[in-house]
Amino acid sequence: MKALHMVAYILLWIGGLNWLLFAFGYNLVRVVFGSMPGVDTLVYVLIGASAFYTLATHKSYCKTCGSQASM
Repeated sequence: MKALHMVAYILLWIGGLNWLLFAFGYNLVRVVFGSMPGVDTLVYVLIGASAFYTLATHKSYCKTCGSQASM
């Protein structure tokens, strides 16, 4: 499960950085995978799925929000 969490975390970083660059007119995913049709869509689907996974499992991995955290 830790490996899946790390993959989701990395994909969230890639997605976030891509949105930052997109705000300035540069699409990193399209530049890297532009010559392969459909692959950029797959990357976006994986990034979106990682966001849902991270949202669903955040409390169990987060040191601040987890059940071990003291208030």
